Parts: sequence; C-alpha cells; structure tokens
Amino acid sequence: MKSTTAFSMLRVVRAVQYSEKGIRIAWRDEAAFRQELVLMLVWAPLTLWLDLPRLETTVLLALMALVLVVELLNSGLEAVVDMTTPEFNALAAKAKDCGSAAVFASILTLCAAWWALAWPALWARIGH
Repeated sequence: MKSTTAFSMLRVVRAVQYSEKGIRIAWRDEAAFRQELVLMLVWAPLTLWLDLPRLETTVLLALMALVLVVELLNSGLEAVVDMTTPEFNALAAKAKDCGSAAVFASILTLCAAWWALAWPALWARIGH
C-alpha cells in the first residue's frame, strides 16, 4: 500500500497533466480561447509595466485569468451540450447562450476594470 503522501503527490501530478491536456485541447479547438490567451499575454505584461499599486495589479491579473477560466468552462459546457443533443434543442441553446454571455460578462468586467485602473496610468506614461 502506498503512503498517503505518495498517493497525494500522484494525484496532484495527474491533476496537472489533465489540466495541461485541457489547455492544449482548448488551444487547438477553440479560436476564442486562443484569441483571449494571446490578448492576455499582451495585456498582462503591459499591466505589470504600468507599475500600478499591488492591489490594482492583482485585481487586473485575476480578471484576466477569470476570462480564461470562464472561456474554458464555456467550452466544456458546449462540448457536453453538443455531445448530448446533436439536434436543435431550446434548452441546449439556452445553456450555450448563457455560457457565451458569461464569457462576455467576464470580458466586459475586465475591460471596465482596466479602463478605470490602468488606462489613467498608461495615459500618463505615454506622455499625454
């Protein structure tokens, strides 16, 4: 019998592997995920470059991560809906539309926060 520590470490390693697989699949199959990830890879360093207060930086980076998390959940939801209901179904459409709305809401929240917290610092930095 394996020790509890070894078992826990194996579980953590497997969880990381499954997560990596999910990210790779999302990158391969989901254009929206690719676009959002690339945008975050530009926006995150820009946010760090602005040298905002720590809390504001943390909030903005967390909201960037939230957009990606919501997109991953939406992609998973859409895959399950498509698998279980290949023909049109009003409830399936509702589920997919609500998932899409959640992604949109997370993006709007990030944009509003970035506008309020980072835009003034960027404007000041570029000399206007």
